[in-house]
Amino acid sequence: MGRVDGKVVLITGAARGQGRSHAIRLAEEGATIVAVDICAPIESMNYPLASLEDLEQTVKEVEAAGGRIMARQGDVRDRAQMKAIVEEAVAEYGRIDVVVANAGICPARDITMCSSFVDAVDVDLLGAMNTVAVTMPHLQSGASIVITGSTAGMIPGLTEGIAPGASGGVGYAYAKQAVARYVEVLALQLAPHMVRLNAIHPTNCDTQLLHNEDVYRAFRPDLAHPTREEAVAAFPAMQAMPIPYIDPVDISHLVVYLASDESRYMTGMNLRVDAGAMLKTSFGVSR
Repeated sequence: MGRVDGKVVLITGAARGQGRSHAIRLAEEGATIVAVDICAPIESMNYPLASLEDLEQTVKEVEAAGGRIMARQGDVRDRAQMKAIVEEAVAEYGRIDVVVANAGICPARDITMCSSFVDAVDVDLLGAMNTVAVTMPHLQSGASIVITGSTAGMIPGLTEGIAPGASGGVGYAYAKQAVARYVEVLALQLAPHMVRLNAIHPTNCDTQLLHNEDVYRAFRPDLAHPTREEAVAAFPAMQAMPIPYIDPVDISHLVVYLASDESRYMTGMNLRVDAGAMLKTSFGVSR
């Protein structure tokens, strides 16, 4: 039997990156997956978001791992839309046991004044809160909620340290700061119900959020248009361990643990998978 055998797991941002990796690893351990992703553009984004084809690829890879999966297009900013998806999943599978609120963006284009700040907070903070809100009525004793945070939310003064004009980055950092406190406060309220809530805070992770020119320039401000190779050479400065970034599966292993009964008494935790990044004083753009 797998470590999460028979559990039904809802994952947002599941079409690619960390979300897809989580879906595959959880399926390998016996979970049934409910995969949700917006699969549509957000105007303030400086890189393309996942597509329906990406979500279909997640379905193929979960099924190849031996798992069952329901995949739906959904926007975490829309609570009513998320509620409908959750109710459909419960009607199909009978319950939800684990929630992985993973959807996240780091926009960089202010279409109107500070619009990228608004979009970052709406997806990264309010989207996580919406996901938790619509799933809580269906969670029973032993359920587990996991939210994707970031080391960006744990660096003191980061929201004040980012240069004016980069409102999306500030919104991202603020949202992740708020996630960390949200987890601690709500976990205490959920504890009498034996429902657990934890967050995972990755350092730079090998996903599309990291690999775009705006992030590259944050690490190589000396270059107008740094290439991936030029930026990657600077990435190890973020971590104490001499690596450029972690892999999505490094987060997925912890997600599996937090989803399983192995972690049944862990709650209210803000857990770092950061290769020692928070042991250093330098910082970069994470998640």
